[in-house]
Amino acid sequence: MGYRKLGRTSDQRKAMLRDLATQLIVSERIETTESRAKELRKVVDNLITLGKKGDLASRRRAAQTLRDVKILEDDKTITALQKLFNDVAPRYEERQGGYTRIMKVGPRRGDGAESVIIELV
Repeated sequence: MGYRKLGRTSDQRKAMLRDLATQLIVSERIETTESRAKELRKVVDNLITLGKKGDLASRRRAAQTLRDVKILEDDKTITALQKLFNDVAPRYEERQGGYTRIMKVGPRRGDGAESVIIELV
């Protein structure tokens, strides 16, 4: 199998990964479960690769995945898509993949699921 189902239907899974990817681009570091983080890594790596290309087609393909979230930054408002293309992607111009790091935190208190922190390198 090529991906984890994460106990959800396909539309729920896509929506969850979109939300997590947007939050990771905005915050640059989030805490989630290990299986979600491993699936999220694939989505975010593809988004950053699109950001490195920087053309209009790549921007439109990334806009299909990222949510339209506004970020207040230095008295101006930018979107998650603008942050991806203007701030995040240029950082990895020399890097050939592997844009995220997953660090284990330990079991979650409620259900014992393995918690991890996923962040941009």
